Amino acid sequence: MPKYYEDKEEDTRACAGIREDFKACLLEHDCVMKEGKLPSECLKEGHCKALQTSFFECKRSMLDTRSRFRGRKGY
Repeated sequence: MPKYYEDKEEDTRACAGIREDFKACLLEHDCVMKEGKLPSECLKEGHCKALQTSFFECKRSMLDTRSRFRGRKGY
């Protein structure tokens, strides 16, 4: 479930909800918060893998030529 804030302007880009959840997962993970590593380093270690995969699938669906006829997947 995406997090939405009242005082923040709405992101209308594709996959915005997953992008926000993925970003929050990385920035709030113990790997970044306690160990002081960069989010990119935590990604290489495999943290937030499910959200990373979902974000990739959402972005890939935008490039899929079949989506012209079927429409983008509902993310």
